[in-house]
Amino acid sequence: MPTRSLAALCAGASFLVLIPAARAQDAHDHHDHHQPAADPHAGHPMPAAQDHGDGHGPDHGPDHGMTSSYGPWSMNRDASGTSWQPDMGRHGGVHHQAGDWMVMTHATLNLVHSNQGGPRGDDDTFLAGMLMTTGRRDFADGSKLTLRGMISPDPWMGAEGYPLLLAAGETADGVTPLVDRQHPHDLFMELSASYSRALSETSSVFAYVGLPGEPAFGPPAFMHRMSAMDSPEAPITHHWLDSTHIVFGVATLGYVQNDWKVEVSSFRGREPDQDRFDIEEPDLDSVAVRLSWNPSPEWSLQASWADVSAPEQLHPDDDETKWSASAIHARRIGANGWWSSTAAWGRREGDHDAKDAWLLETAFSPDDRWTVFARAERIDSDELVPGHGGHHGETFTVSKASVGVLRDWRVAPRARLGLGALYAINDVPADLAPLYGDDRPTGSMVFMRLKID
Repeated sequence: MPTRSLAALCAGASFLVLIPAARAQDAHDHHDHHQPAADPHAGHPMPAAQDHGDGHGPDHGPDHGMTSSYGPWSMNRDASGTSWQPDMGRHGGVHHQAGDWMVMTHATLNLVHSNQGGPRGDDDTFLAGMLMTTGRRDFADGSKLTLRGMISPDPWMGAEGYPLLLAAGETADGVTPLVDRQHPHDLFMELSASYSRALSETSSVFAYVGLPGEPAFGPPAFMHRMSAMDSPEAPITHHWLDSTHIVFGVATLGYVQNDWKVEVSSFRGREPDQDRFDIEEPDLDSVAVRLSWNPSPEWSLQASWADVSAPEQLHPDDDETKWSASAIHARRIGANGWWSSTAAWGRREGDHDAKDAWLLETAFSPDDRWTVFARAERIDSDELVPGHGGHHGETFTVSKASVGVLRDWRVAPRARLGLGALYAINDVPADLAPLYGDDRPTGSMVFMRLKID
């Protein structure tokens, strides 16, 4: 087994120390859940701990009582950054009260073996995932201060990331673009703060800053979408829909009225560089606007636009305009089951052309043991075959379909250990077939997951 794989196994084993902590925290949560602590600042009882759908007991719907950090709606609506998902979505986390602060923590860790076929494929074993902690303080005037931190083990998979056919973007060395590989995310995926103030029972304003953080563009990032979070495979539509979910510098202002939300962000357009352990300078040179609407508890819609300055490190003179629209549906099934689907479109417009991407994904979990997930994607990519002088080459339309299954076992009241696998079929045009060895090269993954929520 490669040295990197052994390191991944060791890191995965060390991560198991979170299980006893989750067990102890669950006992604390259970006690607090039955004895709400009064919040002297809010002037009304606030639950010291809430379960937002962890699969351990009956899920709470949109009226479970814990409101969002950004306004007077269910916390279940909150997704990555300031994005929305349906109110019927799940919002897992281990909750407890620490003085005036409500603290929520959850973690996902995947040990994955990827096998991508054909001459441009490869195989590797790697560790991926995230650990996220949120602290929130509610004040007597109805305002809320929220601090959020999220880190990832991705940098330890190596600068070249992991093999994934048709994926492209960013660089491992500052010189050569990554092609048919998914880049690793930075150690610091989010360090953010937000402040919101209620204007009425149905409206609020909020401000969000992050270094790094996520601007107001696109649907929730794929690792936070219910329809995608159980798959260890990054979507090839990533850089159309949510590549801006980690930017080193973002400031967002938002206004919410009932089930409508409008946001404007100023952010650093440049994608993270190949140094995955640092924090880069927050040069706010780009802008994004997003309009979101949740017409019912089961639906969340958004449309967004962004003017991005020099997003690619290897092409610093190229700016980009991005568009996105998406619809997310989620419903509850029985006591612990759920079904969620996402349909999304994205466009990247450069100086000379426009490239579209389409995504349809779904995940179904009848209980807290089994999850089946599937995804279909289609992109226009000019990064699969380099052009002259290292620039982008000819644009090809390629597509991908994958399906997978995950089986979970509960190993502690707040921790689950799962085993899963997926199989993917890629479709490339005849001009690319000789490079990939076939017009339908395949790939697969097997993985073990530890989830604490």
